[in-house]
Amino acid sequence: MTIIENYGWNEKWQEKIETNGVTGRVVLEHKNLYRVITDQGEWLSSLAGKFTHSHSKKEFPCVGDWVVVEKMPGEEKGIIHQVLPRISSFSRGAAGETSDIQTIAVNVDYAFLVMSLNHDFNVRRLERYLLATWDSGANPIVVLTKRDQCENIEPYLKEVDSVAFGVPVHAVSSVTLEGIDELQNVLAGSKTGALLGSSGVGKSSLINALAGTELMAVQEIREDDSKGRHTTTHREMVLLPTGGLLIDTPGMREFQLGDYSEGVETGFSDVETLAETCRFRDCAHGNEPGCAIREALETGELQPDRFRSYVKLKRELAHMERKSDLAAQKSARSKWKQITKDSRKRPVKKR
Repeated sequence: MTIIENYGWNEKWQEKIETNGVTGRVVLEHKNLYRVITDQGEWLSSLAGKFTHSHSKKEFPCVGDWVVVEKMPGEEKGIIHQVLPRISSFSRGAAGETSDIQTIAVNVDYAFLVMSLNHDFNVRRLERYLLATWDSGANPIVVLTKRDQCENIEPYLKEVDSVAFGVPVHAVSSVTLEGIDELQNVLAGSKTGALLGSSGVGKSSLINALAGTELMAVQEIREDDSKGRHTTTHREMVLLPTGGLLIDTPGMREFQLGDYSEGVETGFSDVETLAETCRFRDCAHGNEPGCAIREALETGELQPDRFRSYVKLKRELAHMERKSDLAAQKSARSKWKQITKDSRKRPVKKR
């Protein structure tokens, strides 16, 4: 097996190549430089000028991307000319008043949604991760860490099951190694997984446990609130000795939504199905007669917290859509202002 085959290369990727060069996978991203693993070695690579000017930021390489690289003569460096079309893309809305989308990891087979069995556990945050994962094209797997520190995991499993319908759940310990072999089996056959979760949930410890060696630095969390500092400061892909790949990501304290309208339909299928049976198509789920949502809340079929989360997320998605429209309008206005300005500078030809 070649080097890049260990990193997930197969014939399906070969069919997507449109330019000459060496094929490789981005294993580390830092600002405008990328570490690319190829059959000829690992090269520190930058984007070709033509690529930079003809592609948007969201099309720039990300950890997990397959790229076509030209080797610079006499150096262990390369120039990226093509990013192969992605099979999945996990992203989130950028922080602040912007409609930009930040790409976290791409070409991921499994998104490991990591929460620890302590103060970090938050089912509402899990709903957000699930929305993004369903929309990304990857398969979600919930990983509950620090199993050795929790006497009774049943209440946690019950909460996860209430929002993650049909999603596999693994309770693991990086100390006793309970459940670690099951995750290793998931990644068998050069599959790629991405670890997604907040600081202090034990992502770095989990990678070390899966690898059987200390690949990542680990920091202790505060015992009073179970919060941790960012051990991982950049996205990086590691090849596990047992086979399979993992993308480690920095802890995300803030998780803004992107355009996850399809993810809502899947992640909140229980609420969406109820809403479809309301008497009126434009039911606001308030005092309207024949409201299936209100009836489900009264009977206990639908929990109030679940419905409030659904309403909140729908409002955020609507807000993101408005911001996106405003950004597009602003960009168009700026473009036409510049065209008008340039046209006024052109000399008028005399007849």
